Amino acid sequence: MSNLLKSKRFVVRQSLIGKNTNVEVAFKSGKTITYSHDKAYEIMKDGLEAMNCWLKYKSYTATNNIPKVLRETDAVISSETTEVEVETTENVDITSEETVEVAF
Repeated sequence: MSNLLKSKRFVVRQSLIGKNTNVEVAFKSGKTITYSHDKAYEIMKDGLEAMNCWLKYKSYTATNNIPKVLRETDAVISSETTEVEVETTENVDITSEETVEVAF
């Protein structure tokens, strides 16, 4: 049986290698992805070992999505998207003769 780690970002850590851990990531975009940490590490191994973050911290993270190299592999166990509600403050009606500045 595998362990399940819940996270807000994609992560590969040296301390999790060989521990049969699945990671469930809930990104801010509403996408939730579950992946096998060990399979992700094996696919990314060569690239990770060349990164400063791996050499210094023995960890790699990504905030907005999983790395492209993993997206269509068997490392990804499941992927689902839920709608994220975007809050707006007011409706603005603009005609062709008006200029309106909107700050985001």
